[in-house]
Amino acid sequence: MQVVTSVNSEFPKSKHLLRHADFQRVYQVGRRQFTGNMTVFFLWRARSTEGAVTGDSLRVGFTVGKVLGGSVERNRIKRRMREAVRTSWPSLEAPVDVVFHPRKSVLELPFAQVASEVARGLQLAVQRAREAQPAAKAERK
Repeated sequence: MQVVTSVNSEFPKSKHLLRHADFQRVYQVGRRQFTGNMTVFFLWRARSTEGAVTGDSLRVGFTVGKVLGGSVERNRIKRRMREAVRTSWPSLEAPVDVVFHPRKSVLELPFAQVASEVARGLQLAVQRAREAQPAAKAERK
């Protein structure tokens, strides 16, 4: 899997997971993958759910709870995670929703390590969501 590392890469709002219902769906229906300093939740998006048009692109969200510190620390964690996602955006697009839930240790980690862990999390999420996709289709029949 190739990773885009261009300085001019963007992380537009269309690639963000924003709605509470989307986060809840990923938590309740999706799967999770543990990495060293974060948990990655992911879910393959159906092509057409409830008549809504969903894109075929990866969408990423972040949850940083109050247990991780005050607002300054939480916002710093979110900024670092967003930048890590932006710099390690996979070139392969897939209709997958991904939610990163970091641990407090992300604050002290060097950014290169955070970026590599995020890249690995994205890669695993897309790969495992693809593997789970045919199983979900077989269960519906």
